[in-house]
Amino acid sequence: MLSFKQPNHFQSLMVLQWPLSYLILFWIFPPLSIYLLFTSWWSLSALYFAWFFLDWKTPEQGGRRSAWVRNWCAWTHIRDYFPISILKTKDLSPEHNYLMGVHPHGILTFGGVCNFCTEATGFSKIFPGITPYLATLSWFFKVPFLRDYLMAKGLCSVSRSAIDYLLSHGTGNLVGIVVGGVGEALQSMPNTTTLILRKHKGFVRTALQHGAHLVPTFTFGETEVYDQVLYHKDSCMYKFQRHFRQIFGFYFCVFYGRGFRQGSTGLLPYSLPIVTVVGEPLPLPKIEKPSQEVVDKYHALYMDALHKLFDQHKTQYGCSETQKLLFL
Repeated sequence: MLSFKQPNHFQSLMVLQWPLSYLILFWIFPPLSIYLLFTSWWSLSALYFAWFFLDWKTPEQGGRRSAWVRNWCAWTHIRDYFPISILKTKDLSPEHNYLMGVHPHGILTFGGVCNFCTEATGFSKIFPGITPYLATLSWFFKVPFLRDYLMAKGLCSVSRSAIDYLLSHGTGNLVGIVVGGVGEALQSMPNTTTLILRKHKGFVRTALQHGAHLVPTFTFGETEVYDQVLYHKDSCMYKFQRHFRQIFGFYFCVFYGRGFRQGSTGLLPYSLPIVTVVGEPLPLPKIEKPSQEVVDKYHALYMDALHKLFDQHKTQYGCSETQKLLFL
């Protein structure tokens, strides 16, 4: 049974800045830079926008990661707030490339971001020679300043061209895709282990085309750190959520957790353990134009491997023996 702990206030502030930093970079920095064009500081904005347009291909060509950003001490405080950890079950050889399924999405994907976009849990020491990337919505990389911050942490566009580039240039690249996507976020609730996976087969086709190994992962505790208000499909709020997704690419989730004071309600996540278990890689042949039958075959093998990974570790990380992993 998972139990709450009481993090210190500094750890709480570090966790709070996680989503706030994205909001600031999205809503404040771009308008501010446009405003500066009409002031005596116009040259700073002009130089950045010139760089922005010259550098527009970088997110599709491996990005521009920063070891300095990935090693910020802020990430270790976020790690300790829950705490967050990563468990390796098998080595990953630097001689291959890997396409990794990240499950489940949760609300903010704390486990995936902390484990693969920072060095807080020691990814480079646990998997030497492997360079991790985590794919996210492509339009994020069209937003000034936000794109640079995301690339520095090792996030990449989920576009086909960006993933193709990483899987075809060198070896030792590990590209993580949150396969269930934003649809899973809307279903994220404590004690739920339902994944949107049955019809999502594009990542398997891509892996086959590059001969990349498939790596299943499951993050225990990801859906436990927030409660969410779920709306009926006929409600106005649900319709608003659907329209919001059509515009921005992700759902407007109404969620809550704890506040700064013990026992209070707020937007901080519950301080519960989050553990990402990285499974054994599934070798795939390289087939330039795989048939649907071949894609279905390896998709079924992947689901079976993910199911076994969950069953092997569920009781150790807070799930009951009777808990089932369900695929939609």
